[in-house]
Amino acid sequence: MIFDTAMDRAGETALSDTVRSRTWAELSERATRLARWIREEAALEPDDHATVLMSNRVEYVEITLAALLSGIWLTPVNRHLASAEISYVIEDSGAKLLFCDEDHREMACVAAGVGQRALGESGGRNAPSAGKYSSSGGRSTSDVQIVCTGAGLEACIRSGADRAMPVDGPAGGTMFYTSGTTGRPKGVKRARAENLEAAFQAMAAAGATLGLDGSGPHLVTGPLYHAAPLLFALYDQVNGAPMIIMPKWEEGHALRLIAQWGVRHTHMVPTMFVRLLRKYRKISSKYNVMHEIEKMPDVSSLTLLLHGAAPVAEQVKRRMIDWWGEILVEYWGATEGGVCTLVDSRDWLDHPGTVGHATVNFEIFARDEDGRVLDPGETGELYCRHRKLDRVFEYHGDAAKTAAAHPEPGLFSSGDLGRVDADGYVYLADRKSNMIISGGVNIYPAEVEQVLQQHPAVADAGVFGIPDDEWGESVKAAVELLPGFVAGRSTERDILDFARGKLAAYKVPRSVDFEDRLPRHPTGKLLIIELRDRYWEGRAKKI
Repeated sequence: MIFDTAMDRAGETALSDTVRSRTWAELSERATRLARWIREEAALEPDDHATVLMSNRVEYVEITLAALLSGIWLTPVNRHLASAEISYVIEDSGAKLLFCDEDHREMACVAAGVGQRALGESGGRNAPSAGKYSSSGGRSTSDVQIVCTGAGLEACIRSGADRAMPVDGPAGGTMFYTSGTTGRPKGVKRARAENLEAAFQAMAAAGATLGLDGSGPHLVTGPLYHAAPLLFALYDQVNGAPMIIMPKWEEGHALRLIAQWGVRHTHMVPTMFVRLLRKYRKISSKYNVMHEIEKMPDVSSLTLLLHGAAPVAEQVKRRMIDWWGEILVEYWGATEGGVCTLVDSRDWLDHPGTVGHATVNFEIFARDEDGRVLDPGETGELYCRHRKLDRVFEYHGDAAKTAAAHPEPGLFSSGDLGRVDADGYVYLADRKSNMIISGGVNIYPAEVEQVLQQHPAVADAGVFGIPDDEWGESVKAAVELLPGFVAGRSTERDILDFARGKLAAYKVPRSVDFEDRLPRHPTGKLLIIELRDRYWEGRAKKI
């Protein structure tokens, strides 16, 4: 685990964010000292909660490791949320401690109910920037301590006792909030290991299953407040991989870092594929051959490129495999259950569109609305059954919702629609909440989006249902065009004619909206609600 590596490779780089870096010895000592401060001076007990609101930087990893060592739950907060949304997370989680950086200090104060006071005004326990403030958000029994990077965090680390945490102590964990597409976001706690030693062993094993074996540097390309970039990088680091953190995504910078550090493993989302291809490769429509647009750095050190979190257009994935080789491994899962399926490039090429077989801990099948398990090839709501756990996760503070989410021991739904074929390959149709019902017929937007994304003028596409007095809903497409193509009736007709050649007539969009840039979450998920809501405004029914 990390602390064994700190003994064997003490002076080597363990962590870098391109501005700050830590050796293995420094990372081990700083995480341990901070964990001691959390328990002994900040006075948090095992199972207490803390939050972290900051940009991608080395301290994020140190804080996450310290939470694990100290036995507390840590909630990474999406830094793009509004202050009211951050306040909700702080209050709902019951956080007693909030870590932030200078860029988010004012927002942290406002969200925690501190107002505009400077962080150092109360003096704090040990540092000018470590303040303990009463939250005005409705909690009467607990205060929120705010610790900012710089002098405040450094003082906390210095004051933490310089001795190892016991490996038989309770392990902490990360509690991520769901996206909240069907209501208020929910804090998700996955099952934890009984002690620190077991926790590190479980992380190492999870990494090995994914191919994150610590064999070389791991590049973090996405925001650390999202589960996949943070946890995959930690799994690799537990197995011995140095972690290189991008402050923010930029395709040229990503490739230069891969070349500079000899990166072996990374995680990306399909939006990143599209932007890489747009910058470095173009495809000849006549010969279907890719040509170089801009000379790119050498990325031959990469042996594993994990991707997931959003659907990928088939032709985009094929072009990435043609370009970078058979190093792509796709996963499917959810905040609640983690990684449920995997498929490598060779298997995917033999079964295009699949998200793979169930991982060793899961059984996956589709059910209809009456709960009947469907035959192979039939589309329904996908369910995952854990082979060992009766309760895979819990929703924080909501026992009833947790029970309802597990209709049978170990069983839960991802909220996705799809099918499982006779050979056990899982194929996604769409999110249940995205499905369009037009004239009583189910239409899956993801299927239509993947067809539209194959058109040579289309950079990105989103499909959703809009009100239709006759059919209930009709299919609308929003399209982002590639450079060199012009929005207008001619382009719209060309795109729709293309779709008619590949889709049943009832699935073809009735019309196309052209957007300068489709709204996507940093994780790659299309924010379809931002496109759809303008059409449902003022109506009683909003899908």
